[in-house]
Amino acid sequence: MSDCDCSSGSGSSDLKSLEEALALILDRAVPVTGTEEVYLAAALGRVLAETVTSRVTMPPWDNSAMDGYAVNSADLTGPGVRLPVSQRIPAGMTGAPLKNGTAARIFTGAPVPDNADTVVMQEVCESEGEAVVILEAPSLGANIRRAGEDTREGDRVLAAGTRLQPQHLGLLASVGVDKVRIYRRVKVAVFSSGDELVMPGTPLAPGQIYNSNEYTLDALLRNIGCEVINLGIIEDTLAATCQALQKAAGQADLVMASGGVSVGEEDYIKPAVEKLGTLGLWKIAIRPGKPLAFGHIGKTPFIGTPGNPVSLFVTYCLFARPFILKCQGVSGDLSPAAVTAKVSFDWPRPDKRREFARARLELDDRGEPWVSVHHSRSSGVLSSLVWANGLAVLPESTPLSKGDLVKFLPFTELLT
Repeated sequence: MSDCDCSSGSGSSDLKSLEEALALILDRAVPVTGTEEVYLAAALGRVLAETVTSRVTMPPWDNSAMDGYAVNSADLTGPGVRLPVSQRIPAGMTGAPLKNGTAARIFTGAPVPDNADTVVMQEVCESEGEAVVILEAPSLGANIRRAGEDTREGDRVLAAGTRLQPQHLGLLASVGVDKVRIYRRVKVAVFSSGDELVMPGTPLAPGQIYNSNEYTLDALLRNIGCEVINLGIIEDTLAATCQALQKAAGQADLVMASGGVSVGEEDYIKPAVEKLGTLGLWKIAIRPGKPLAFGHIGKTPFIGTPGNPVSLFVTYCLFARPFILKCQGVSGDLSPAAVTAKVSFDWPRPDKRREFARARLELDDRGEPWVSVHHSRSSGVLSSLVWANGLAVLPESTPLSKGDLVKFLPFTELLT
């Protein structure tokens, strides 16, 4: 395994923990206040601005959970009882009250007729002309979905601050809601810093590389519903950086930049932000992604990530994403849900910083989850993120042996 990590360095006492840095950032996240009303078809991924209550009771009546026969349990005197079929009730139709000593042919979703208290599934019945033979008697009330067991009229179905997923939209539709009031999109202005950067499709001159960060960051932000304002590649000068920051701050709710957040002679983000506003330049006890800049340009918040592509990706997932979610109005715990899995390797020389290793979680023949990590620890190896399906959290200063348990953060939790 390669030990190259361009953001590495000796652990020092001025490093902030992930928890400290995240708490500081989230404390300064201000939810947007503007709202709009949209139809459900346009609401996926957006955040509810007001609580939604049910307009109806669901189900509105007792209904059959499967195809079969509606009966009165008093008529089920034993296995093999034969009952005449008095009516047929498909979904979308309402039957007449059930006659004593008869059965009603009924289909999934159809209202259970009055005087029936049980549905017998068709798999334990035999049809005999105009009658049915019930081979096995179910328990009282079997296979009936009761009125109101999902929601009742006036119930709160979704709270303000809910980020709408497909299941939320289905629930809203089921209770008759066709439009919802949501918070407006968070506007994020982004640019890349570095004279070595050129856009894909342009021939590379000596010393140049393609600007992958612009595409990565743009996609990450759009994936969580942001409106992205792309300012492109900014010349590595203080004047150009100041001009870009001012322009971005005037158009957006958040400004993000990749690269130039360290303290080298060619890193202009720090002096530019300090000239225009305030900056907290933090060294965080994580690997990759130790340097992270957070501050304000006027009243507009600013996040500067490292320029190495893996460091950008990791710091976005751990810090920028929860900050943006809070700005979107998302309520509750913003932490990604972790999976516990066994490591498939030995880790005898842990870093002094907590490591978020590009990792792949797979199940063995017994269905147990195991985690393997990419062979390279370099924060410049972008292909490692394609190989991985999440990040393994390797504790600081803690050796690991094969079979030890670690937390695994799936990309499904970090990217949406």
